[in-house]
Amino acid sequence: MEQHSPSVRARAVALMNQGVPNRLVATQLNVPRGTVGWWRSEDRKARGAVYEHPTDCPLCTDRDFDEIAYAYLLGLYLGDGHIVSKPGQHHLSIFCDATQVGLIALAEESMRKVMPLPSVSQRLKPGCVEVKSYTKHWCCMFPQHGPGKKHERKIALEPWQQVIVKAHPWEFIRGLIHSDGCRITNWTTKIVGGVRKRYEYPRYFFSNKSDDIRKLFTDTLDKVGVEWTTLARGSDPFNISVARKASVALMDAHVGPKY
Repeated sequence: MEQHSPSVRARAVALMNQGVPNRLVATQLNVPRGTVGWWRSEDRKARGAVYEHPTDCPLCTDRDFDEIAYAYLLGLYLGDGHIVSKPGQHHLSIFCDATQVGLIALAEESMRKVMPLPSVSQRLKPGCVEVKSYTKHWCCMFPQHGPGKKHERKIALEPWQQVIVKAHPWEFIRGLIHSDGCRITNWTTKIVGGVRKRYEYPRYFFSNKSDDIRKLFTDTLDKVGVEWTTLARGSDPFNISVARKASVALMDAHVGPKY
């Protein structure tokens, strides 16, 4: 191991105690990052300090954050997201179709806008991409997190979340559609003047097993003037359909298809 003078180590510790990240200290002093990290650890032990991960969690720091990005991310989380929170492993994951590169980019961008400090990465899985952001504080931002599947437990928004969704309903709807929804083109035929003609019309679908999440979706649709109907799959009302021309036009203007 390369030996460094006490003065270099002292300078490194001083910089770190001023809040300079390890990587910048290592670059500035031309010292390996592993050495800088060890110096930081030894300095904490000498001072009896307890290490706490830095956080920019809006709820824990009371800082302003991007509520538009959060409304969209909330929709993604309720649809295709989950949180892992256990000793030594904490992250938010959003699962996206691997072909929908725009959605993948939006998921990552929204995470960074809500909490810029945690690291964000992508993990390719069969047919999908898992977008992950690593911090236990996503449990603060999504108090709907809990044991078991979302459709098997009560899902309700906290008052502060309700305020955000009320202020940014379209972003919330967009997140839900981008997770558990789609825009498709249906078709039918009619006899006109003795000739069978084909007619096509677009519609939006949202499918989720959770009664609570579907109600959050439909309540928000009501507030923005979108008409909807429930389509049962067998005896289970899993599907919400938006098919009326004016309502589809509203959805096209504010949501659009996934890409």
